[in-house]
Amino acid sequence: MITEIDVRAPVVVRHDIVIGAPLQRVWRLLTDVSSWPEWQPDITAAAADHPLRAGSVFRWSTAGLDIESTVYSIRPPRRILWGGNAYGINGIHLWTLDALGFSVRVHTAESWDGDPVLADVDGMRAALDESLAAWLSHLKTAAEHS
Repeated sequence: MITEIDVRAPVVVRHDIVIGAPLQRVWRLLTDVSSWPEWQPDITAAAADHPLRAGSVFRWSTAGLDIESTVYSIRPPRRILWGGNAYGINGIHLWTLDALGFSVRVHTAESWDGDPVLADVDGMRAALDESLAAWLSHLKTAAEHS
């Protein structure tokens, strides 16, 4: 069973942001997969058949990639871990949310492994770093303005 990102993977990126919105609002935006394209312009399609739970599978598209992710663990409204394999990249993505009064500290960490990653570790790290920073920025904007 997968319980954390792969800290030994060749690419591991971590980011944090403080969002001035209630915990439940941030959690809802993060876990309502079907709504992602409404606030996350880098995601062109997203669908989940039901509310997320351990073992749930959801599908989404970003940067020309169609991705199928599985929820490995979820502890509403504080933590969700998902991952999967897309085009030879094995990704594991962790989100943790901590209430800070009316605000929320969102921490995200993701690991990537696989042949495409090994072929260009620095390029893949830069791409993931940019992606996670953008995702957090879009999440902050959506949560603070809804």
